[in-house]
Amino acid sequence: MPSEVNPNSSTDSSVLRQFASRLRAAREGAGLSVTELAERAAVSRRYLTEAEAGRANPSLLKLIALASALGVEVASLVASSPRVTERVALVGLRGAGKTTLGKRLALELEVPFIELDERVEELAGLSLAEVFDLHGVRRFRELEAEALERVLREEGERVVLATSGSVIDSPSTWARIRETCRTIWLRAEPEEHMRRVLDQGDKRPMRDRPRAMEELRELLRERGDRYAECDRAVLTDDKAVGELAAELAGWISGDA
Repeated sequence: MPSEVNPNSSTDSSVLRQFASRLRAAREGAGLSVTELAERAAVSRRYLTEAEAGRANPSLLKLIALASALGVEVASLVASSPRVTERVALVGLRGAGKTTLGKRLALELEVPFIELDERVEELAGLSLAEVFDLHGVRRFRELEAEALERVLREEGERVVLATSGSVIDSPSTWARIRETCRTIWLRAEPEEHMRRVLDQGDKRPMRDRPRAMEELRELLRERGDRYAECDRAVLTDDKAVGELAAELAGWISGDA
């Protein structure tokens, strides 16, 4: 039976681009090269390259093979519907560059930049540390969900939103973000995460924690599958902020 996907249709092209972004994000999240994933999934390297470029229409069997090789659900690779919103959510651990890149991306797109943690503090009338110390994680999650809804309601379809590193640990809030935003996972090697946090003058990650780097690596492994559900993954270790912002702005506007 011939494929029902028409690569010349703008809708179908958008679906393939989203599949490509999710596939690339899942591969990068698993720490695999194109060659390694192609071998594991028993597909050609050329096919995988075309798929990650949004030019290949995968069969159900190939989808199953790729998902199995990546250790993810088939559904996580397939977008239910194309999103054309310019509402962008940046996710990733502390030190991934959400604030730095987010501000630059917002300038490129000429949209507001918002940090969700700051909105939580405004709602609570407390610092994040005080929220956790006085009320615990559960209350923080409630405030985070409320803050998100206010942003969605008040800022419209054009905004760059930096989320907390742990937002993926709240299933309902994470699902809401994925429903309403184009999601970008900002990735970095553990050493780079730590260096950036320390460069900001924050010594807490190392204080009384001799296994801090090992704990950070484990946290990245634990959260990798959920981060890989993002529409796109970007490695921030090597590229300049301006270059990354321009690249992502082109993708969001449909030029890349």
